Amino acid sequence: MPVYLLVDNGSKQPDATLYLRCLAARLSEHTGKTIHPVSLQHADAIPEEELDGTPAQVFPEFLRTRLAQGEQEFVVVPLFFGLSRAITSFIPAEVARLKSTYPELTVRVAPVTWPLPEGEPRLAQVVFEHIQQARRQSVDGAKLVLVDHGSPSPMITEVRRGVAQTLARQHGLEVDQAVMERREGKEYDFNGDLLATWLRQQAERGVTEVIVAMLFFLPGRHAGPHGDVAEICNTVTSDYPQLNYTITPLIIDHPLLLEILKDRLEAGE
Repeated sequence: MPVYLLVDNGSKQPDATLYLRCLAARLSEHTGKTIHPVSLQHADAIPEEELDGTPAQVFPEFLRTRLAQGEQEFVVVPLFFGLSRAITSFIPAEVARLKSTYPELTVRVAPVTWPLPEGEPRLAQVVFEHIQQARRQSVDGAKLVLVDHGSPSPMITEVRRGVAQTLARQHGLEVDQAVMERREGKEYDFNGDLLATWLRQQAERGVTEVIVAMLFFLPGRHAGPHGDVAEICNTVTSDYPQLNYTITPLIIDHPLLLEILKDRLEAGE
């Protein structure tokens, strides 16, 4: 029987680890398997007292501990939208390092949430329902923008584009796209506009209502009530007080995520 891990990139914000634990517990109940919440990095810097007295588990140490206990086979369910370098580089490098001591180690990585090129219509459905929920708090005709973190990998931008295209094709939504942050330089222009830039452009065009659709799984430094996305919106609207914004819930808040992750786990077995 393999050891199952639900893996995120990791954050120094306690909410990210606490929500990851919650999701892993729900996935365990949903699948009948024990799913361990494990971050790739960063989370071990969070003080235990901010995590209900239980330290966060990070990938290298978790595998090393389990290997010392005699476990050899692991299945990683990635809480990632696409094939980021965390999956294509970090995990293989750590596994290779451990294999030098534990040659019997086997790690299978399940597919990501939005595998390319086929995508995942259920993820687009989650975003659509969150937009509909936000629309009930906004006014008719609010401009829509789909926002992700931003990545130096074009494949991650393709995930956002795929979700936006599915929203247009299946639900007739006109959705702009933006990133929370991006690297400078023309070589990263594939990321598109910064959210701050997009918001200012809308305000200067006379738009008064926008809905920021979040392509983020968990709360933490970037997402959530006090995250970077909310700060960006607050900063812009302080300059343009006529502009109102509504931020959609995070992906973890929708029950369809469990169905997607269950299928990914089974594909990784």
